[in-house]
Amino acid sequence: MTNRVLLWAAFVLVHAGVALLGFVLPNEPMGDVYRVYEPWSRAVFSGGGIVGVTQDWVYPQLALLPMLLAHLPAGLLGDYTAGWAVLVTLVDAVAFAVLIGRVRSRGRVAGAVFWLAAIVCLGPVGMYRIDAISVPLAILGCLWLLRRPGLAAALLAAATWIKVWPAALLAAAVVAVRRRATVIAAAALVSVAVLGAVVAGGGADHALGFVTGQTGRGLQVEAPVSAPYVWGALLGSDGSAVYYDQGLLTFQVTGPHVDLVIAAMTPLLAASAAAVLLIGVWRLRRGAPFVRLFPVLALALVLVLIVVNKVGSPQFHTWLFAPVVLGLVIDRRRWAAPAALACVAAALTQLVYPVLYGGIVTPAILAVVVLTLRNLVLVALLVWMVVRLVRLPASVPTTVSLTP
Repeated sequence: MTNRVLLWAAFVLVHAGVALLGFVLPNEPMGDVYRVYEPWSRAVFSGGGIVGVTQDWVYPQLALLPMLLAHLPAGLLGDYTAGWAVLVTLVDAVAFAVLIGRVRSRGRVAGAVFWLAAIVCLGPVGMYRIDAISVPLAILGCLWLLRRPGLAAALLAAATWIKVWPAALLAAAVVAVRRRATVIAAAALVSVAVLGAVVAGGGADHALGFVTGQTGRGLQVEAPVSAPYVWGALLGSDGSAVYYDQGLLTFQVTGPHVDLVIAAMTPLLAASAAAVLLIGVWRLRRGAPFVRLFPVLALALVLVLIVVNKVGSPQFHTWLFAPVVLGLVIDRRRWAAPAALACVAAALTQLVYPVLYGGIVTPAILAVVVLTLRNLVLVALLVWMVVRLVRLPASVPTTVSLTP
């Protein structure tokens, strides 16, 4: 009972503190909420159109649902940004309650402690972005994959229709879960329902706008691939610069051969993800069990989506939380070091944005060094997970706890 009270007290303090930091730290880490989420959702009520249905949108269509739901607590508090923070906290609370269960499993407690620590390390950008809604859904999906694969896959599919990244968890599940037909069927059912609703609403032409809209993007300044151009801008190399894209509302880089790099990134991302999946299939056929295979494969795929990507938004680091939480639930000793490294990456990310972001967009040595260190940590974690995946044994670990 005491442990449960302490965990919930920490949950409340962490969420309240991080929510308040959004209003204190520089560079408006909660700016997306009131600058874009609120106008998008208000347009639905005012007849101004439905993003993803009447026009192309950067997000999958289900992302609009939490933006609309945030108006409920916002109506009580008189502020949409505060309402968003309350909504995120409530959704997190549901996943947190399932995660800790009866507080009898040390692995589940370790996963809960890591999640709270990671939220603190990443700071307000992890709360004030749409990714914050997908993360608790992903955690629930990961926890239930073995015992309730249909429900788990449905949750992961719903999360994917909010922000695309949980598709990596679904792909890992199709490889690692024995009842993969159930996983595929449940995910397909959710996808058909979402697409059917969009088409019925007259949005057939915009149903996949979130996919086609990404192809023309440049190199975002925080992405690992942008490092040579950021350093070039810092050192005054000819042609290297950081600029603001008015259409995408993000800072990007330019420099020598940048168009070739942009063109190469999407095929490279797809090839890297396919290679990791093939390694997972190989280890499955060699007898690696779900409890060993899925968390490593899931984290490796998520890291590929972050490291081998021309987009590098700071909130992407919330994607690490779900596979690491599951890893700790299953085997806290084996996953303690990756969890610590994920927290280091999250803390460095908070320094990059919002704390030192002025030194990123107008390159300054301290900010660029911190950004480079953060990216090196992510690359090291990716290499580590791929090596761990290759070396997976066929034996079941001695410390396994998937019950509350």
